[in-house]
Amino acid sequence: MEKGILYVMSTAVPGLIKIGKTGIHQFENRMNYLERNGYSNVTALKREFAIEVEDYSAKEILLHTIFSKSRIAQTELFAVDIDIIIQLLSSFEGKQIYPKDRSKEEVFVEAKDKQEKEESALLPDGQYALSRKVKTFGQIKATMEVKKGVLILKSGSICAPTKDERYESVRAKAHIINNILTEDLICSSVSTAGVIALGRSVNGWDVWKDKKGNKIDIYRNK
Repeated sequence: MEKGILYVMSTAVPGLIKIGKTGIHQFENRMNYLERNGYSNVTALKREFAIEVEDYSAKEILLHTIFSKSRIAQTELFAVDIDIIIQLLSSFEGKQIYPKDRSKEEVFVEAKDKQEKEESALLPDGQYALSRKVKTFGQIKATMEVKKGVLILKSGSICAPTKDERYESVRAKAHIINNILTEDLICSSVSTAGVIALGRSVNGWDVWKDKKGNKIDIYRNK
């Protein structure tokens, strides 16, 4: 299976992105050309994420098929949230080519957080609870407070340890001693708060509950 590079680029049009492929040794030339000249009458293309993978042609076709309903005519332009594409590409096995200053794991978490950031503003001010039994650890009990869109994981929350390297950098910011958060922590999204509490990837909208016991997803879907 031939190796090549899959990439995603933002454009001058908000919400419009380019998903494409190029050879391993053509990446820089291809990016420079598109950033200078644009593509299919769309300008201001900017590289956002690129990864070297095996069988890259087949993977590009798969991506184009998955997002075919969002495709603009016969181009490689798609009306899709770029953070969804970055999450998908960063989950592929392979060598990250761009960006060079952050790991694949960090890019994945960053894209996921961006996607949720705007939605988090939908949560009313107040406190939310997470209570769940974690296998091999025990009971997790955490509290998240929302103040004018700011998400605060409260001191005293019981947090499970993590073995997921994607979230080590996120957890490094939390002051956790003997599995207890000792200082309030501002989180970028409800899922990040859930990851710190549970030590694994979670959908925060599914694990946090309001005072009535409702999953907070009800606020996102209103």
